[in-house]
Amino acid sequence: MNINTTKDLKNALRNGQWAWPGGYPLYFITSDGAALSFDAVRSEYRQVINSIRHRLNDGWRVVGLEINYEDSGLYCDHTGQRIQSAYSDDEDMAA
Repeated sequence: MNINTTKDLKNALRNGQWAWPGGYPLYFITSDGAALSFDAVRSEYRQVINSIRHRLNDGWRVVGLEINYEDSGLYCDHTGQRIQSAYSDDEDMAA
């Protein structure tokens, strides 16, 4: 899903971090290709909204929402928090 406006971002946050149907885990993509968790976007909401509104390329402009199907090594570039994947085993993370 593309995020072009602050309204798009608000709708994505309101809908939650799980895709429907299917319940797949979602994460945000910034204009510079970084991955952000829902927690990061919520905690830095003002910065993200400002960057979208003014089309800034400062690392905070969210441009998309994606499903993490299989990347068990995907981490939020702001918090360092692991972004859950739909099909990879959590046991792979222990290795």
